[in-house]
Amino acid sequence: MSDSIAPLRRGPWRYLCDADVLHSLLVTLAVLVLTGGLAWVVYLLGVWRAAVRSAVQPQRAEVVLVFGRKLRGEHPERDYRQRLRRGLQLARDGVARRMLLLGGSGGSRTSEAQAGADWLQAQGFPQDVPLILEQASNDSLENLRHARELLRTDTLPPVALVTSRYHLARCLLLAQRLGFDAETVAAEPHMPRQLRYLGRMLLESGYLMWIDIGLRWAHLIGHERMAGRIR
Repeated sequence: MSDSIAPLRRGPWRYLCDADVLHSLLVTLAVLVLTGGLAWVVYLLGVWRAAVRSAVQPQRAEVVLVFGRKLRGEHPERDYRQRLRRGLQLARDGVARRMLLLGGSGGSRTSEAQAGADWLQAQGFPQDVPLILEQASNDSLENLRHARELLRTDTLPPVALVTSRYHLARCLLLAQRLGFDAETVAAEPHMPRQLRYLGRMLLESGYLMWIDIGLRWAHLIGHERMAGRIR
């Protein structure tokens, strides 16, 4: 039973006991119905634009943040390995001054960050690049919140968000909301042309729509507590 409900402990589903989150979800569903589904298409286009336009090298970032993903058998799965390969290349190219691997355990014995670090070390990660592990998070929002605490000084340094192309739009929105000076770096060299990737982009557009409409609604009605869920 615990294995079957583990996915519900990650991502937005674990927030559904929160009244403010449910409020934003109902508003988002209302917008979706009133627009006849057009709102989802608009957000899908946003996810697609971020996916196809992202560079594979950062322009000014001092710190590289590599987003984790649920492990498979205690090891990084396909998408996560691609993100790690991009991070490894940036480290070898001398682009990354520091690298943060983001991701908690998510039900596994090993955290995503630790599994990623083990994989990178096995590939010959440069020893002169500090590798920092953020192992307390369960989703992208927590990834970024905890990274912000790890990087906290007088001002946050510019960061590069390294993740799969389908995931870039949501990560950038959250990072900007949390006060990062962020740019995106795509894990894949080119936009994949696979049916599973379309599914990922559809799911991400739903997440993005939920977050963005919820924030806009909270500001519109002056609901500070709801708006503060992403801060």
